[in-house]
Formats: sequence, structure tokens, C-alpha cells
Amino acid sequence: MINSKNDHWDAIVIGSGIGGMTAGAALSRVGHKVLLLEQHQTLGGLTHSFSRDGFTWDVGLHYLGGMAPEDRNREMLDWLCETPIDFVSLGSVYDILHIGWSEPLPLSRPYEAQERDLKDRFPDQTEAIEAWTHALREGRAAMYKIFPTRAMPEVAGDMLDWWNRRALAKWCARTTKEVIDDITDHPELAAAMAAQWGDHGGLPSKASFAMHALISGWYLWSGSWYPVGGSAAFADHITPTIAKNGGETRAGVRVEELLIEDDTVVGVRTDDGTEIRADAVISDIGVRETIDNLLPADCGHEDWIAEIRALPSSIAHYTLFIGFEGDIEAAGATKANHWIYPTGEVDALWTSAPDGEPPCMVASFGSLKNPKHDPGPKQKHMGQFMVWSDWDSVAKWADQPARERGEDYADFKRRVEVTMMAQFERYFPDLAKLIVHCELATPLSTVSYTGHREGAFYGLDVTPERVMSDALRAQTPIPGLYLAGQDVASPGVPGALWGGLLSAASVDPKVFPKFRG
Repeated sequence: MINSKNDHWDAIVIGSGIGGMTAGAALSRVGHKVLLLEQHQTLGGLTHSFSRDGFTWDVGLHYLGGMAPEDRNREMLDWLCETPIDFVSLGSVYDILHIGWSEPLPLSRPYEAQERDLKDRFPDQTEAIEAWTHALREGRAAMYKIFPTRAMPEVAGDMLDWWNRRALAKWCARTTKEVIDDITDHPELAAAMAAQWGDHGGLPSKASFAMHALISGWYLWSGSWYPVGGSAAFADHITPTIAKNGGETRAGVRVEELLIEDDTVVGVRTDDGTEIRADAVISDIGVRETIDNLLPADCGHEDWIAEIRALPSSIAHYTLFIGFEGDIEAAGATKANHWIYPTGEVDALWTSAPDGEPPCMVASFGSLKNPKHDPGPKQKHMGQFMVWSDWDSVAKWADQPARERGEDYADFKRRVEVTMMAQFERYFPDLAKLIVHCELATPLSTVSYTGHREGAFYGLDVTPERVMSDALRAQTPIPGLYLAGQDVASPGVPGALWGGLLSAASVDPKVFPKFRG
């Protein structure tokens, strides 16, 4: 049993991802005593880091948008942190596209610079490229019209949606592919426009264009950034805010179920039987996971639950965590990420794992982005090689404990690693010679660390139905239960940050003025 100095909390937050830490810190800033619970021994969710053989990798962070000093996201993050996080700019070029066998296409920011990048490559597509820039700006603005409704009473939110109905129908209710198809029929330009879909996890044929525009806009608007010291800086700087204001953060505590009395959530029960009570409970583990894993079957609210369960999960992924020794910049590594589409087809997942050629790969070199990284005399550096995939390839092992999946799973992982390494060597032959360590994470790893259904890296898929859904408000229909994180707002660190803020503001409106002006 856990002994606490406080038998009753103003709020309990389940999950220490960015959304959970943000919600807890925001409520702490306005006077609440918050208890944050994390099932793993390390706080931070997908912003935590891990180490092997002298190498340290960030689990889920490759770069950040919206973190320029004058950006609202940065201002809010500074308010949440006990001491501000330092960020470093990754420069004007933040992504490099490899589409088919065409020359690599560097993409820079802001909007005007990227427009020039595309015009230089596709000089006969000037009108289409300008239309694309316009669409990105308008789509981003449309998505920002939806965010406030997630922390509003249903009637007020519906009124705001009605007021903005034309913009929402034009940009939020159409897919990225539909918008691109209206702009150009040039296949390579269309591929370049859609290529960065992995930043939000929605295939171009399925994702709401407004979500694509929003995530792209964070980089185009204020550049690409990286936290000094790596992604563990988020937990290091945000969680002290909770403690300083009378709260606690506890790692290694798994919440088994929500406590419900008189149809109201009044606390949580942990897996050792401890009951902890609070005036509000905020879940940052994902809305589908909250419903499936924490709510009793007889809690009611069938319509809300059915609407949530009808929303599909996001994509899964495989990642090779790679350790190098040597001069990786001379061998081809860059601060910019590399998006690789061998066939030129961008609207595809690796559905044939471990066999066949992955259709979409991303290479990122985190140690080059972190100014605090000391490579030492052996010039130790870290990189990640990611492949977007479906869940089906690992589904048959999903119900087996991690250490009991047998030799067939071990063989499967070895074959995945061989296939991915062959592709890495194909695009980065000199870098491949410097590899001294390699470790594979599969979609089952994502389930293990996040609990996300089907290894969904980004939670719910960013379909038009998800973007337009009224079921994803921060305040659920169940009194006392609130949602935070990616599912409330949008994928990625900035989206999860806003999901946490919207959740905190739904618990206590005193949070609203802090991020409205």
C-alpha cells in the first residue's frame, strides 16, 4: 500500500506524457494540489530517453515546431516549467525528401522559403505551388478554430462550429489527398506536398487536411527546434512545478480502474489495491484506452463510448535505434530529417514486414541536434531509422507477455532488422560502416510503454471524423473525468501540450487567461 501525505487530491493525472505533465503543471500554477501517476519507472511518456552501451536515445522526439521564443507554445511551456527549457534551432532546412530516384529535395522555412524550394524543383507548377501555400495557411487557421471547442460546453462549441462551418467543411472535412488532387496532377509534386504526413501519422488518403496543415505550419511558421539535453528535459523542467505547489509525481504506479460513485469519477484504484481520491481525474493515456481499460462496463454513456470506439487507431512503427562511432556528418548525417520513399509512393505503410521493401522510412540523427551531446574520443553518436507500418504483422504475439513470445518472434525481429538495415545502408552507405550498436523497437514496444491500442504511436488516427468529433472534448460526459494529450488536440508535443492545457482549463477556468492573452 502507498502511504501519502495527502489522502485527497484536487486532481489526479494518469500518465506522464506531455499532456499529463502539462495538465498537472497548469493546475498547480493556479493553486491545485495534483498527484501525477505513471506506470513506468521513468516519467515523460514518449519524451523519455533510454541508454545502452554509452548511447542515449530520445524515444519519440525527432524535432519540434512552434518553439521559437516568440511563439505561443513556447510562452506556455515557459509558464509551465519551474525553470525554462532551452531550445536550439535546427536551421532553415529541417527536412530532406528522397522521392523515388529524384535528387533529394531539401525543404526550408518559412512558407515563402518552402514555396521557393518547390518552385525551383517544379518551375512549371508555379500556380499549383502558390495554391498549396495558401491552402496550408487556411487549413492551419481552420484547425485553430476547432481547438477552443474542446474546452467549451457542448452548446457553445456547437455554436462556434456552426459559425465556422464553411472553413471547417473546406479544410477539416477533406483529406490531404483530396486537397492536393484539386491543386495538381503532377505526381512528384503531389508526393512532395504530402511527404511529411508522418509528423501526424495520417496517411494522405485518410488524414484531415487541416491537421496536415496545422502540423506543417508549426515548422513553417517558427522553425524546427530541439530541447537542449534531449527530450528528457520536459519531465526535468515541468514536474518540479507540480511538486513545488504541493503535488507529487509517482512513477511505477499502475492505475487499474477509475472509482465511480453516484455516476461521478471520484478517484482511482491502483493495481495493488490502493484507492486514491480526488475532485477531478485527468487521463493522459488516450481516450480509447481510458474507456477500454479504466471504465467499468456498466458506466453508461453508450453513445459517447460508441463514437470513440468508431474512431480508428493511428499508424504503428518499427524503429532501429542506432549507435555510431566516427564522424557521422562527414559520412552523410545531418540535423535535418530524411524522408525516404523508394518507389515515389507516399500513401503507403509497410504491410509486408519483415519482407519486402518498406515504402516509407525516416532517418534522424538526434546527437547532432543536441548541443549538450559530448561524442567523446570515440565520436559516439545516435540515430534512429523509422518505418511506418500496420499492426497486423505483430498482432499474433500481442496477447503474450514480452519475455514469452518465443523463438518465432525473435526470428521475426531479426528479419525486420535485416530488412531495415539493408535499406539504411542503401541510402547511407558510409554511415552504415560506422554502426557499432543497433536495437529494434516494434509496435509491441509501443504497446508496452504507452498502452496504446494496436501500437498507435499518435493515438487516434487524424481522420476528418476525428477532427470534427464532438466526443473528444476535454471534459467527458462522465462527471469528474477529463481527457488530456494528443487525442484532445493534435499529435506531437505541441498538440499534446495544448491537449493538457485544454484539460486543465476545463477543470479550472482560471487556467484560460494564462493562454488567451
